[in-house]
Amino acid sequence: MTQPIAFDNSYARLGPGFYTRTPPTPVAQPGLIAVNDGLAQRLGIDPDWLRSPEGLAMISGNKPPEGAEPIAQAYAGHQFGGLSLQLGDGRAVLLGEVVAPDGARFDIQLKGSGPTPFSRRGDGRAWLGPVLREYAVSEFMHAVGVPTTRALAAATTGEVVWRESPLPGAVLTRVASSHIRVGTFEFFAIRGDVDRLRALADHVIARHYPDATSPMELLAGVVARQAETIAQWMALGFIHGVMNTDNMAVSGETIDYGPCAFMDAYHPDTVFSSIDRHGRYAWSQQPQVAVWNLAQLASCLLPLMPDPEGAVPEATRIVHGFPAIYQAAWLKRFGAKLGLPEAGAGDQPLIERLLTMMAQQEADFTRTFRGLVTGEATAEFADPAPFMEWQRDWQARGPDLALAARANPARIPRNHRIQQAIDAGVQGDFAPFQRLVEAVTHPFEDRADWADLAASPEQGEEVRVTYCGT
Repeated sequence: MTQPIAFDNSYARLGPGFYTRTPPTPVAQPGLIAVNDGLAQRLGIDPDWLRSPEGLAMISGNKPPEGAEPIAQAYAGHQFGGLSLQLGDGRAVLLGEVVAPDGARFDIQLKGSGPTPFSRRGDGRAWLGPVLREYAVSEFMHAVGVPTTRALAAATTGEVVWRESPLPGAVLTRVASSHIRVGTFEFFAIRGDVDRLRALADHVIARHYPDATSPMELLAGVVARQAETIAQWMALGFIHGVMNTDNMAVSGETIDYGPCAFMDAYHPDTVFSSIDRHGRYAWSQQPQVAVWNLAQLASCLLPLMPDPEGAVPEATRIVHGFPAIYQAAWLKRFGAKLGLPEAGAGDQPLIERLLTMMAQQEADFTRTFRGLVTGEATAEFADPAPFMEWQRDWQARGPDLALAARANPARIPRNHRIQQAIDAGVQGDFAPFQRLVEAVTHPFEDRADWADLAASPEQGEEVRVTYCGT
């Protein structure tokens, strides 16, 4: 079977210093878990080829295809506010880039493909759980319109990965418009490597922001995209969990689904990540953290300006413009969830009243908003009287329920359902995972056979802590 992938590796052409050439480490006995047919077709790749022995050899890392140039990308990053001078792809390799039939460019990366020079004594592998989690969550995010990396395929390795205990290994084939991060800029800025910093900025402008004519216009573009993306996270009750600068893509896509989770019972201070002990990346803190991260990007871009010191006020103004862009996007997203197509500042108190009631009564985030469409929201409140009073005010606004139906998914990848799919997968049964992916990639369909996946967790089913999985 002829390989249907035509690589065009623009990042690799940036040259030494941006990466190390690192082939994936072959695995013992690859086995196919899933192929994303729709994404494969979007890329101009034959999904049947991906299922073939040659395709499986690629997605497991056993045989990079012709034209691939496997590299591990270099980057630094602020992790929980502390600067790490060198991070980089410690368990991933970028096979290369493909140009889709419509001209859009995408990275194809293997996660869990073995050690690289950036592994810092790690094994470079992934165990099955994080692979299944990222596949399901990233494909859900795409289905609801959130800019995101995506999952092209997943494979088992036939090998054991040691974490706290022996676990089955797996590899995820991830697709992104690029894997360039705020931390990529930091890597060169902290080293004073202005030439490579400029080459990186030029590459990002050409690839993601072709209308930008300067580093400050690039910064403005990244700020605007991140504000929109974070507003979408908030409207879904999504918590990234580890918003370090090395986990913020300059494309505006959501990247690195490690300890991520969606809220069941709503509370603004909700945290799931096992390593976020002080709530730095709680749901309510995500917009503020985004501003902090973008300020680091601004600092990196200043050396590229003719007068770096004189450019500080402009960079500050751009970063400080985030709240206004975010607030407008937040109001649009939450207004749509209430069926208010022209939500204005006067509607914000109505939205906030509902969120306050939800927090006070531990109402389920997703089910409450979907219940506005189905008429079942009252059931989410132990004391329905305050909600019913709010509901009268909301209905007086004449909500468009069709709009609300398009803004409120019937189901999300709930933590306990993901864990159940992982537990079954560890035993070699991927049917629950495949069913979950099918359901969450059709998130607005009300179907009786998926009703259990829309349900809140029963007592004892809650998953309150999530892990990076590295």
